[in-house]
Amino acid sequence: MKKIGELHVLTDTVFQSRFSHPELAGLAIRGGADTIQYRQKSGSTREMIHIAAQMKQVCSEHGVPLIINDRVDVAIAAKADGVHLGQDDFPIPLARELLGREMLIGASASNMEEAEKCLLDGADYVGFGPVYPTTSKDDAGSVKGVAGLVQVAKALPVPIIAIGGVCLDNVSEILQTGVHGIAVISSVCCQEDPEQATKALYQMLHGGV
Repeated sequence: MKKIGELHVLTDTVFQSRFSHPELAGLAIRGGADTIQYRQKSGSTREMIHIAAQMKQVCSEHGVPLIINDRVDVAIAAKADGVHLGQDDFPIPLARELLGREMLIGASASNMEEAEKCLLDGADYVGFGPVYPTTSKDDAGSVKGVAGLVQVAKALPVPIIAIGGVCLDNVSEILQTGVHGIAVISSVCCQEDPEQATKALYQMLHGGV
């Protein structure tokens, strides 16, 4: 059975420029992240493959899966461990044909209907949100709140990962919904010390601080 991580860190170089994607991956892993997602919305495919390959090396050294956001081609070229697909991205069934059964496929959903479709299409896990207001994703949609998380977590048999505005102050509330884990961007990447920020989130996920 595929192992789905509980603390997903999405790397970013748009909202901060101090650290590269590979550097952020290393810092987050040292802090306790068990899944790294490469999220890059612009730039050449060649450059994305180059960066993803560097991140794959960092992740492999620590036994942590690397997920590529949106780009199935980059995931294949960089020998990543999976992809995460939005509602308007590459269709999940076609991605499964290309990637095979062993690679992880995550999918984004913002309501129950989308979440159920992700399940039917064969997603291994569903990233649900935004749970709280967020500035990290322009097209995040309306805030779902913890009530939406509870509904989806109870209804779907696959792991649900909470995303959107997730931070140290609300992790405890999120965990009460029954979700499998959390995904963060700014709460790690935009902090003064990404490693320590990740460590604090890890500690909240595993018994509090």
